[in-house]
Amino acid sequence: MAAVREAVGEENDVVIDFHGRMSTAMARRVLPLIEPLLPLFVEEAVLPEHTRNLAALARSTSIPLATGERLYSRWDFREVLRDGIAVAQPDVSHAGGISEVRRIAAMAEAYDVTMAPHCPLGPIALVASLQLAFAIPNFLIQEQSVGIHYNQGNDVLDYLVDRTPFQFAGGFAERTAVPGLGIEVDAAAVERAAGRGHRWRNPVWRHPDGSFAEW
Repeated sequence: MAAVREAVGEENDVVIDFHGRMSTAMARRVLPLIEPLLPLFVEEAVLPEHTRNLAALARSTSIPLATGERLYSRWDFREVLRDGIAVAQPDVSHAGGISEVRRIAAMAEAYDVTMAPHCPLGPIALVASLQLAFAIPNFLIQEQSVGIHYNQGNDVLDYLVDRTPFQFAGGFAERTAVPGLGIEVDAAAVERAAGRGHRWRNPVWRHPDGSFAEW
């Protein structure tokens, strides 16, 4: 984290994703160590099944805490909003679509919680997330997986006729005036991908004793 902060400077934000890999006790120990480096937020400091511990964890650190990629409705978010998270991260593909995530955003706004929609997926999910971003007053930042390592040979933008909507300038997306979601899917590219089949699998990580580890 210190090396990243030094590389990007103090004017750029850095986000850390714990992805639930730490116990609550370990997260409580690690968070104060990285506070001087001023991360924008820490994502999934604990696993969703331990969200009951988020309130105490939020009180123990000055770092904004984020969660939500594995929460799927308003009712899932109700407790974590009360617990003091700073950033909500619902995924439009998993949490009921644009309408439900818009409702989650409205709930979050009442708790002074910002939105960073989770989206490591394809162009339809990303552009749907951006439609939300343009419409909600408590939007913070948008995740995307363009050019990321697990898309090698099959990148997100390969499925589009026109990639213009995703030509971000200076870290910002311009709102499109095209009807609907604002993209045209390349049907031929989809058919080629369907012909190859879906071969991607989550990597399987294990602890030194062979037990399953969060990936």
